[in-house]
Amino acid sequence: MANAELFERGMTTRRSVLGDSHVDRATARITALDDDFQTFITEGAWGSVWSRPGLSKRERSMLTIALLAALGHDEEVAMHVRATANTGCSPDDIKEALLHVAVYAGVPAANRAFKVAKEELAKREDSK
Repeated sequence: MANAELFERGMTTRRSVLGDSHVDRATARITALDDDFQTFITEGAWGSVWSRPGLSKRERSMLTIALLAALGHDEEVAMHVRATANTGCSPDDIKEALLHVAVYAGVPAANRAFKVAKEELAKREDSK
């Protein structure tokens, strides 16, 4: 059962990080199969963790990118690199996070994530 306040806080944070167009596309694709999952991530990831005090959105971006890179989740790395346009996380911040990935999770994971990050940052530059 959804917690309306947590869900709304989550949607506000999700939109501020990922952007309205991304969230609108994601919510338009919700089906009966994944609606509980979408509620879960909106409340849990965005309403609880991303909305907590103590870390800035920039810091949370760096942590998220590093964790996703370490786990090899390239699509999610790409999405969160795109989201840095909204979180204040700079290309230098991404680089530092991925250097940590290389040391603590392995060079292959960081190498793959650097490739993904470079592609996403190049797309951003090309769209200017």
